[in-house]
Amino acid sequence: MPRAITIIPKPPKLDNKKRVAAYARVSSGKDAMLHSLSAQVSYYSDLIQKHDDWLYVGVYADEAKTGTKDSRADFQRLIADCRARKIDIVITKSISRFARNTVTLLQTVRDFKAWGVDIFFEEQNIHTQSSDGELMMTILASYAQEESRSASENQKWRIKRNFEEGMPWNGAMLGYRLKNGRYEIIPEEAELVRRIYTEYLSGDGYLTIAKRLNEDGIPSRFGKQWGQSVISKILSNYTYTGNLILQKTFRENHITKKTIINNGELPKYHAEDAHDAIIDLATFQAVQAEKARRAARFIKKPTPKKTYPFTSLLVCDSCGKNYRRKVTRTGPVWVCGTFNSQGKAACASKQIPEETLQKVTAEVLGQADFSEALLHRLIKSILVCSGNVLIFRFFDGSEFTRIWQDRSRSQSWTDEMKAAARQKALERRNPKCLKSQ
Repeated sequence: MPRAITIIPKPPKLDNKKRVAAYARVSSGKDAMLHSLSAQVSYYSDLIQKHDDWLYVGVYADEAKTGTKDSRADFQRLIADCRARKIDIVITKSISRFARNTVTLLQTVRDFKAWGVDIFFEEQNIHTQSSDGELMMTILASYAQEESRSASENQKWRIKRNFEEGMPWNGAMLGYRLKNGRYEIIPEEAELVRRIYTEYLSGDGYLTIAKRLNEDGIPSRFGKQWGQSVISKILSNYTYTGNLILQKTFRENHITKKTIINNGELPKYHAEDAHDAIIDLATFQAVQAEKARRAARFIKKPTPKKTYPFTSLLVCDSCGKNYRRKVTRTGPVWVCGTFNSQGKAACASKQIPEETLQKVTAEVLGQADFSEALLHRLIKSILVCSGNVLIFRFFDGSEFTRIWQDRSRSQSWTDEMKAAARQKALERRNPKCLKSQ
């Protein structure tokens, strides 16, 4: 009798495809640049998906003014995903698109190498995992940084020449538009500026003026709500007199691009009668004198600003404002600044009990008890979203999402509130007894 033969199926073939992502960046918000960014995303999506041995992860794309790492949200997300071993290869156009700072570039590349991630720069035809990759990148990145410095120096020279000729630099001002190097008045906006000056001299404050403009349905220069700071800036803007003070600020350097107030480090330029005035000089000076007079009434001895563990860390996802600490009858809570000052109509965020916040933070940090020192050392910010969602953003680029639980009604009552409730209940049950006392 013949023996039965059992056919054993072959084991499934392991998927050895490389997980590939791309990074793209443009350095301006102009329509042409945004179109270029869209084209780059389409190009890399098609390129990766055409390779049979590649697994498409996605395209990380930033619209950023600089090539610095901290200013690019998707670049930070790319770093986090590479650290989490979700990517094997990253493709990008060039070294200058990836980073303009040699130190930043090399540090990032070395981090990627440690995580087993290869970066391919198309223009330079460099793979960072190759033996000569880092040497070539060091040389080319230095050239990119020098090119950035040279472009910055040329820009500074052009701005300095414009300042010497009395040409303004900023065209985003209520009442004027910059045309051919000179301010031209926008009549309806100019009337609004005059109204603000008149109302202030009549005795109204920044907040009163801002509220009235909002109630009248008048948008600000960029279509947003009016606030105290905007009114204050308009009332302090010397440009409305038809004169200019130029180079009030300057850039620290071509790498950080940090804007610094000019306190004498560089010359300032005063251009008289540079354009038509909206406010006469006498009115402007009267406003400055009134501002000084009002400010003198509120001068107090400087007191150190009290801070708390979560100060400047909590950011409202709805309006972008920071949360602040507030003491209520049920204990300290953290509440959105917009909600606290303007109410639920302006921002429908929820307040978070401090005790709950500390407990959730301790869990995220893997601690039994809350540690302020560990919080400040590891966590960069905490995004507060709807649905009781907290997104903890760490300095290393990673994120953790947690949902906090509302307190029960009994937990929200203090001992004083409970005693008052018992007293009211007693009065309702025994009104005659209480009257006879």
